[in-house]
Amino acid sequence: MKLGIPRERREGERRVAATPETVKQLAALGVEILLEEDAGAAAGYPDLAYSQAGAHIVPELDPAQLDVLAHVRPLDPDTARSLKRGAATVGLASPSSELPTVQALADAGVTSFALELVPRISRAQSMDALSSQALVAGYRCVLEAAIRLPRFFPLYMTAAGTVPPARVLVLGAGVAGLQAIGTAKRLGARVLANDIRPASADEVASMGGTFIRLDLETAEAAGGYARQLSSDAGTRQRQLLAPHVAQADVLITTAAVPGRRAPLLVTREMVQGMRAGSVVVDLAAESGGNVEGVVAGQDVPVPTADGSGHVWLVGLKDAPSAMASDASRLYAKNVANLLVLMVREGALAPDFSDEVVAGACLTHDGTVRHQPTADLLAERAGSRREGAL
Repeated sequence: MKLGIPRERREGERRVAATPETVKQLAALGVEILLEEDAGAAAGYPDLAYSQAGAHIVPELDPAQLDVLAHVRPLDPDTARSLKRGAATVGLASPSSELPTVQALADAGVTSFALELVPRISRAQSMDALSSQALVAGYRCVLEAAIRLPRFFPLYMTAAGTVPPARVLVLGAGVAGLQAIGTAKRLGARVLANDIRPASADEVASMGGTFIRLDLETAEAAGGYARQLSSDAGTRQRQLLAPHVAQADVLITTAAVPGRRAPLLVTREMVQGMRAGSVVVDLAAESGGNVEGVVAGQDVPVPTADGSGHVWLVGLKDAPSAMASDASRLYAKNVANLLVLMVREGALAPDFSDEVVAGACLTHDGTVRHQPTADLLAERAGSRREGAL
């Protein structure tokens, strides 16, 4: 079995789908690993380390010669079409936003495994790439805020006077949010947080934060994810959050609903109510943003309502890639652990009676196995037919 590890092509992406450690792990199973030249260089993993671990370094991967392709970012349709029938892919697929690639994978007869679809059960925790990368993102977003805030995070009592601690508000207490809470607390800030899932209160407290309770409907979906609030409840949520946002020096938003646009939690008016010099970091900027007016990859100055200055609205883009070494270390283990589950005697032999394998499978044998994605493709095809008429 030939496993290919490509050099990621998307602009700004520095992660890699294998490390020398995971190459050793997979090579011990009889897998032949082909690594594209400099695939891990941006993450701090040189070709020499890979070759010493057992990988073969090639100038450029030929997808048509691979049995399995492991990747970080979703593939493009051309790469999907170039894979041989019966080949497999393992990586982040973003199926709801990459429908042309999903269709190309199905048409090419490729068995694709999307790490976003790995079931959230105890046995699959070591394969949960969403959680591992959210951990990195939650840590990074606090550092980005601390760099931009023109104040200290911790309390300082000096002969020249006392500097009060920064007040940090985190909206969304999933993996990224909890890591943000813990990081801000370790930097000495006073941290408050809110999440629409009531079970989050204890988790926030365990990280040293103070949970803000709002008079809202509960909104917890299967697997511990949040679900979208109704329109009226969303409006009420923003009204209740407004005074807390106004008091914050740093606002960090991490709320996401899998497969859908990020919920709007903070309006421009709420941002304008903050003090001049405050910083807003939106971790959901790439999926539409939790904050009105956010632009992924940009810092946008928002004038305060009182005209005293600006609030900086930061749209983080691909935050895990900014810490490519450790992000790759975790991600590569997620990939390898899923492959270990499916490799038998040096060959890929997925057992679809296994709930982890079946749950992670996006396409197989010419069909789209993930029903929500299949439904989206059917809607897309129907719209095209109507347009043609």
